[in-house]
Amino acid sequence: MPTQAQPARARQFFARHGTLSKWHPKYEFRPGQLEMAEAVEAALADKRHLIVEAGTGTGKTLAYLVPALLSGKRIVVSTGTKNLQEQLFFKDVPFLQQHFSRPLKVCYMKGRNNYACRQKIYDADKEPVLTGLEEVADFEIIREWEKTTEFGDRAEIKSLPESSTAWAKVDARTDMCTGQKCPNFERCFITLMHQRASESDIIIVNHHLFFADLSLRNDNHEGGILPEYHAVVFDEAHEIEDVASQYFGVSVSNYRLQELRRDIAAMSRAKKFGSPELDHVLQRLDELTVLFFSLFGDADRRVAFQGRDAFREENEDIYADLRAALNLIVSHLKLIKNPPEEIVPLARRGQELDQGLRFVMEEDDESFVYWLEKRGRGCFLQATPIDVSAIVSERLFNRVETVVLTSATLAVAGGFDYVQKRLGMAHARSLVVPGHFDYQKQALLYVPQQLPDPRSPAFTKLAAEEVVRILKHSRGRAFVLFTSYQQMRLVFDKVSLEIEYPTLLQGTGPRGALLEEFRSTPHCVLFATSSFWQGVDVPGEQLSCVIIDKLPFAVPNDPVVNARIESIRSSGGNPFYDYQIPQAAIALKQGFGRLIRSKQDRGVLVLLDNRITKQRYGQVFFDSLPDYGFTTRLEDVEKFFDV
Repeated sequence: MPTQAQPARARQFFARHGTLSKWHPKYEFRPGQLEMAEAVEAALADKRHLIVEAGTGTGKTLAYLVPALLSGKRIVVSTGTKNLQEQLFFKDVPFLQQHFSRPLKVCYMKGRNNYACRQKIYDADKEPVLTGLEEVADFEIIREWEKTTEFGDRAEIKSLPESSTAWAKVDARTDMCTGQKCPNFERCFITLMHQRASESDIIIVNHHLFFADLSLRNDNHEGGILPEYHAVVFDEAHEIEDVASQYFGVSVSNYRLQELRRDIAAMSRAKKFGSPELDHVLQRLDELTVLFFSLFGDADRRVAFQGRDAFREENEDIYADLRAALNLIVSHLKLIKNPPEEIVPLARRGQELDQGLRFVMEEDDESFVYWLEKRGRGCFLQATPIDVSAIVSERLFNRVETVVLTSATLAVAGGFDYVQKRLGMAHARSLVVPGHFDYQKQALLYVPQQLPDPRSPAFTKLAAEEVVRILKHSRGRAFVLFTSYQQMRLVFDKVSLEIEYPTLLQGTGPRGALLEEFRSTPHCVLFATSSFWQGVDVPGEQLSCVIIDKLPFAVPNDPVVNARIESIRSSGGNPFYDYQIPQAAIALKQGFGRLIRSKQDRGVLVLLDNRITKQRYGQVFFDSLPDYGFTTRLEDVEKFFDV
C-alpha cells in the first residue's frame, strides 16, 4: 500500500532556490509552477477538487507529480495520449527518482490490446492462425521479443510495422481471455500489470482506460480495472467529455459481429469442438450480418438514426433473424460437452452484442442520441449519452475525494463555467496560471480583413491566394489547419501548385511519419485537419507559422452535436453561447498552441476567418487566447519575419 502521508513540501521543490534548482543544470524558476504545485498539494490534503489551466511552458507535469508523490496517497494520473503516458513514466519519473532517497512506486497501465498474450503466442506456434509471409515475419519478431520483455507492451517493438496484422492475433484483449484458468495466468502481462498497480503509489493511465474502468465499476467499487485510489489527476482534461460519452454509450458494428464469427470458427478448429451444425449457424450469422448492415447504404456518412421504429418494422424479419442467430450461437456454445475455457468469453461476447443491438434498435431513452456512421466497409450503430455531466458527477466527483483537472486549454474568457457544467463538477477550487512566454513579442496574430465570410462560395479561392502570400513571407515552415477534409483538399490543390516549398497532406501517410518528415524537411508546409490541432510538438524555426481556415465550430448537423444543441435549447439555454462558442474557443487555443512551445520560438498565427473581428461573439475568443501581438495588415507579417 502507499506510504504514510509526509509533511507538505511542494514549496521546497519549486521555490527560486529550492530543490529543483539544485538538481537541474538549466532550472528556471517559474512562479506559475510553484503556484500550481501548492494548489495541487492543498487539494490533496484538503480532499477538494481542483481545476487548473496551466499555459504552455508552466512545467505542469512536475507541478502535479511532485505533490502526488509526497502525498502518501494512491493517485491515478490520466493523460490524453499514450505518448504522454510514456513521457511521464520513462522521462519525468526517472528524473525525479534520481533525487528521491526512497524508491518511487510508479507504474503505467494501457488497454489490453497494447499487451501481448503469452498463451496466444505459444498457441500460434502450433496452430495455423497466421496468413501470408508478412504475418509470419512479424510473428517471428513478436515471438523473440516475448522471451525477454518485462512489460509485454507493443510500444517496445520498434521494428514491428504500425500496420501489422499479426499483432491483433496475439494481443491480450478480453475477447478470448480465460482469466485465472489460463495456464499462463501467473506469467500473463495483464496479471503482472495489475500486480504492479496494486503495489504502486502513482498509476499512470490514459483517459480511455480510465473511463473504461469507471464504466465497469459497480456501486461497491467492484468490477473495475484499476485498484482502489484516493485521487485522480487528469492531464489534457479538455478531452474527457468526449471520452466519457464513448464509454457510457453503446456501439455495435458489422466488424464486431464478423470478428465474433471468425474467432468462434478459429477456436472451434483449434480446440476441436467444431461441428457441421456450428459451421452452418456461423455461416448464417455472416450472411445476416452482411444483409442487415447493407440496409444502411454504401455512402460514407455520420447521421442521426431517425425513424428507428419504422426501419425495424420494415426490416423486422432480417433484424429478428440476426438476433436469433446470435442467440442460437450462444446456446450452441453453452451446450458443448467438456468445453474449453475459451468458450466462456466467446459466449459472453455474443450476449453483449445481442443486448447492444437491442439497445440501439429498440431503446427509447431520451437521454441518448441514436445515430449511425458509415466509414469505408464499416457500419457503426451508436447510442451516446447527450449529457454526461450527471453520470460523471455521480461516478467520479461524488466518489473520489480529490479530482484535479488540468490542461493548457480549459478556461473560456478566463473562467471555468463551461467545463464544470459539461462535466458536472459542482464544487471545485480553480486556478489560471498564465503561459510562461512573452506572447506579445514571440507571436503575432494576423486576421486578414478582405476575405469574405467562410460560408461564402468565394472563400476557398481567396483564402488559398492569401495562404500563398503568407507562406512566401514565412518561407514555408507552416501548419495549415482546417476544420474539414474537403476544404483541406481544395486549398491544398490550389496552394501546392503556387509555392516552391515542399508540401505534405494529411492522409497520404501515418500521422507519425508525416510529422517526422515535416521536422526533417526544411521549409516544409503540412496541410492537416483536427488530429494535428493538439498533442503535436515541433519546437524551433521549423514551425514558424500556423494558419487556421475558420473558427472551429463543431459541425451543427453532426448527430451528437445537434442533440446537445437541442437539449440545451429545450432546457431554456442558449446553445450558441453556452456550448458552441466555448467549445470552439478551446479548440482554437489548441490549434494555435502548436506554435509557441519554448522561450526561443517565435512565429505568426493566422486566422482566415474575420468573423472574430466583425461579430460581437469574437470577443470571447480574444478573451480566451493568450495576449498575442495583433494585426490586420499583411505588411506587419512581412516585417515580423524580416526581423
